[in-house]
Amino acid sequence: MIHSTRIFILLVMCCTCVCGANANDLPDHMLTPGLATNITRDKLCAKTFHTRDERFVSEKTKARVYNSYHMRRGVSPCPCEVDHLVSLELGGSNDERNLWPQSYVTRPWNAHVKDELENVLHKLVCSGEIILDKAQHGIANDWIGMYKRYVR
Repeated sequence: MIHSTRIFILLVMCCTCVCGANANDLPDHMLTPGLATNITRDKLCAKTFHTRDERFVSEKTKARVYNSYHMRRGVSPCPCEVDHLVSLELGGSNDERNLWPQSYVTRPWNAHVKDELENVLHKLVCSGEIILDKAQHGIANDWIGMYKRYVR
């Protein structure tokens, strides 16, 4: 019975690795639940809004984020970036609870693919096709599912 249980657990682990998202594709929601600011849709969609004006993540904060994920910058699974789970384009916060190390190179899901989703969701929010709260909640909980729904 114990042997059967071990085989079953091993099979589940293998299927999860092959069929599901990689560990680097999604953040640990205990460390990075996602967090948004109180920005309004009007401010977020104003022509004068630029994410570069909102980006205030210090190197010290980035180091703490890498450390919380038991990583050192520049070490596997890097190359990566400290990314905002709820993107700045959607009013995401610079708080550590909204930051995680995301790979540039994992396939099919990586930081470049998520950037594509962030741009699409920003346009949908600004056009009124999706409400800001829904976009923020969706990207925080399952950015890959949101990509499949709104980009593909």
